[in-house]
Amino acid sequence: MHAPIGNFDNAAPAPDALDELTRPVADAVRHWRGSVPADQIVYVDTDPEWADTATFVEHYGRELLEQSANCVVVTGKRGGGTTLAACVVLSTTRVDVNGVVRRHLGARKASFASMDTATGETGMEYGGITPVGLPGDWPVLVDSAVVDLPYVLVGSGRRRGKLLVPGKAFAELPGAVVLEGLGVA
Repeated sequence: MHAPIGNFDNAAPAPDALDELTRPVADAVRHWRGSVPADQIVYVDTDPEWADTATFVEHYGRELLEQSANCVVVTGKRGGGTTLAACVVLSTTRVDVNGVVRRHLGARKASFASMDTATGETGMEYGGITPVGLPGDWPVLVDSAVVDLPYVLVGSGRRRGKLLVPGKAFAELPGAVVLEGLGVA
């Protein structure tokens, strides 16, 4: 199969690559619901040695810089309560944690979750966290620019491999809320 974006040697519909995914991501693909069929989500094999953004785009395609998204886990705190959420923004932007995220979560304070919290709560590897397969009760905040792209490169739950996901599918993930201005330059 030829990947819809980028230059990858190995690409397959995600339902055919479940063994390459972490359990929560594989389960999400296996039980996929929404207007975008699961076989339109594509798994591409990538070398973890080329994970650095500059090296990655040099090797797999410069156009990927504008078509990649990061998924970061944040913690919102108010009183004695804590809310974990995921934020999905284009890789050319950063998450507006102290503005959009804090207000949306109704938190007094918002910050990036620790690596141990992010990996422990998601069941995914650090550097490969993806919004596909997150706990169902989490808010998944998605920048509107991500949803507008035909395909977006995101993590696969592991450091090795990525998912190519139609942008509109992010709006249909469990807990998804599409927000303007979540990603800032």
